[in-house]
Amino acid sequence: MSNDKKKKFKFPSAYTVLLAIMIAIALITQVVPGVKKAQLSDLVMAPVTGMVGVKDVALDAEIQKSMDENGVEGALKTINDADGSYMSVWNEGQVKGAIDVALFVLIIGGFLGVVTKTGALDAGVGALVKKLKGKELMLIPVLMFLFSLGGTSYGMAEESLAFYALITATMMAAGFDPLVGAATLLLGCGIGCLGSTVNPFAIGAAVSAAGAAGVTINQGTTIAIGAALWLIPLIISIIYVMKYAKKVYADKNATILSKGELDAAHDAFSNDSEEILELDGKRKFVLVLFALSFAVMIMSVIPWSNFGVTIFENTTAWFNGSPLGGWWFPELTIWFFLMSVLIGIVYRMSEEDIVGSFINGCADMVGVALVVGISRGVSFMMANSGLDLYILDKASGVLSGVSGMLFANMAYLIYIALSFLIPSTSGLASVSMPIFAPLAQKLNIAPEIIVSAFCAGSGIVNLVTPTSGVVMGGLAIAKIDYATWVKFVTKLLALIFVATIIILAAGSMVL
Repeated sequence: MSNDKKKKFKFPSAYTVLLAIMIAIALITQVVPGVKKAQLSDLVMAPVTGMVGVKDVALDAEIQKSMDENGVEGALKTINDADGSYMSVWNEGQVKGAIDVALFVLIIGGFLGVVTKTGALDAGVGALVKKLKGKELMLIPVLMFLFSLGGTSYGMAEESLAFYALITATMMAAGFDPLVGAATLLLGCGIGCLGSTVNPFAIGAAVSAAGAAGVTINQGTTIAIGAALWLIPLIISIIYVMKYAKKVYADKNATILSKGELDAAHDAFSNDSEEILELDGKRKFVLVLFALSFAVMIMSVIPWSNFGVTIFENTTAWFNGSPLGGWWFPELTIWFFLMSVLIGIVYRMSEEDIVGSFINGCADMVGVALVVGISRGVSFMMANSGLDLYILDKASGVLSGVSGMLFANMAYLIYIALSFLIPSTSGLASVSMPIFAPLAQKLNIAPEIIVSAFCAGSGIVNLVTPTSGVVMGGLAIAKIDYATWVKFVTKLLALIFVATIIILAAGSMVL
């Protein structure tokens, strides 16, 4: 009689989950009427297309024209009649894949590798935790609020990947587990995006797309509803994370992480050295440069001109050709690379140590960079087949006979479903608003409700969807399995869902 224990089921890795979703989408296109059937080549090339795919600009213009003239049916016909693919590695033009984000993640890894080599992070985190002795729990509400400010104002998402290693290490040193660090960041930024007030990638994109369809949106109203959708779920999330953190702090066995996850995080973020690193003058200077690196990153991606601030336009482009407020991943990538070199020089590291620690840091992020690219490939498969447009068309049909409070919450449910398929907020806004905003107006419903339902729907999904490079990438950096995150966040999502329904219902009654 064998004493071998049955192997416990282990949830597959992020790569397997994403590849399974790709296969499922390819199969679905074979049976859905009207959409372009995915070919084997589409499936095989999807991960690479997700990294370096290029949009066919001419086909994009044709699809848009067909949509304007003949609706979704016309757009689907254009996609089916096209010789090539909408998104493909063979198209010519500007790369729309995730290669810029993936390269940014790699360089961030190199940057953290150099900073870690100096010992400044270990010394700084140690000093911070010592100063907060007995008040470590206060890190959670403060950090979650700050990150949520980034989410609600400028849609802080992919760039938050730069903070995961630091926040996870800090929370572990404070006596919590890696899940507290990941939740602080992912929920902080994510709840901010859910309750977008002036976020140009959500509110801005939605207002622009609705305007192109002839619908005017009152941004004062969207800011008011957005503030409620931001602050109420944020308070709920802070209480939820603090409750879990308190349990883990009191009893390390209360963690829901597996031994494998804890060991991986311990190897990545814990300092087992007997030596207590001193926060000397050189390390303090490194930490100043470290903080400056992130301060400039945040300053550089906020679209200042959208808020009427024009001071940076003609005064800051000398550095890399783009003014502050106009930077994105290419500019951020070179910024962190240069700061890696500067920090190494300031700490008087040898050329060999700078290069070695930088390359080792990049190596730690290779898996994350691949996840980001593969997740983008899922979205591109949807666009190439027109499956996203097909679902949009069916969704608008469901809403066409509904009015008032029910309309707001049904739109919210529909956006939750759509956001699983199209995790990009700006992409979802551009394809859905020209359909939903005029429909709301036709039914005498304030179109601002549709914008708020869109932000809330895409926001709650992007806290958990495996097709988001931020979710999968952030969890990979923090050494947390996707299944563990789902287990942790499920109850919270239910609470946020209920709160959001109440807020949208109240908004539709007032408007």
